[in-house]
Amino acid sequence: MRLKDKVVLVTGASRGLGHALAVALAREGSKVTICARQAQALQRVKQELESQGTDALAIHADVGKSQDVERLVATTLLTYGQIDVLINNASILGPTPLPYLIDTPTEAFEELLRTNVLGPFMVTKAVLPGMIERGRGSIISVISEAGINAYANWGAYGASKAALELMTRVWAAELEGTGVRVTAVDPGEMDTAMHALALPEEDPTQYPKPEEVIDVFLWLASDESLDVTGRLFQAQEFKLGQSQS
Repeated sequence: MRLKDKVVLVTGASRGLGHALAVALAREGSKVTICARQAQALQRVKQELESQGTDALAIHADVGKSQDVERLVATTLLTYGQIDVLINNASILGPTPLPYLIDTPTEAFEELLRTNVLGPFMVTKAVLPGMIERGRGSIISVISEAGINAYANWGAYGASKAALELMTRVWAAELEGTGVRVTAVDPGEMDTAMHALALPEEDPTQYPKPEEVIDVFLWLASDESLDVTGRLFQAQEFKLGQSQS
């Protein structure tokens, strides 16, 4: 129970990695706020958490909308009094089959940036005042190899993840000395619905389940990593004993 009584906000928690994180965080003793755009799926996750005796708050919200972000953070603070950990997991893939940049509709690119970049920016900005006041907090964003390497057809999604990675580094630099830690994790290829949409010709069972790549997130959320900030991690290569190397 290394996260006992910590309040953790997980965006995009109705399925995939977000769902797996919510379940694992609850198992470690956290009070969990989950949000997503899919209301029914979100309620199913909430019921799953509550069936395990977890104090869970589910808020139907789109992190790309400022009014939803304000309501999400305000409701969490009203319910739990603070937010100790934020995991910026909510993300969209964009049009599928994945198009070349020249074939990507401008409106679709705007939606990608709104969800994958502006969303984490707004949620981070909203939770930071409380974390800075308390002198501690952990903000973890989910990035992707597509934001580092240039792959055909992945341009719009990759651009959004590249922006999120750089923003993570800037937040960490600006918050140095405040006690608030900012990191990012690339979970790698996983057996998820999003991956199936991106690469429908591949066998999803060849990739790890989301539950198999969450150790680094739990470590970064805990007090075991109090001196870690500004770093990027590969979830599938993470070994706790090598975390400081």
